[in-house]
Amino acid sequence: MRRIMMASIVAMSMVAAVPAANAQSERTLTGAAIGAGSGALIAGPVGAVAGGVIGATVGGPRLSSGGRRCWRNANGRRVCRRR
Repeated sequence: MRRIMMASIVAMSMVAAVPAANAQSERTLTGAAIGAGSGALIAGPVGAVAGGVIGATVGGPRLSSGGRRCWRNANGRRVCRRR
């Protein structure tokens, strides 16, 4: 059991290291993290590796605002403009 646990930790660290080294955007990292987490819940260590690879390939949600500036105008309506 201990060897399986150590192997899964090593596999998950390699999955996390590969997208971090080649990250082209934050979507790659978030996709890998979401995929690895959901894969680990469903299928254990093997699912974590597969989910991380698939998540990094597909990509995840965009977390940044993308250069937008938002505020509320005099009427209380939210207004957003790109910078």
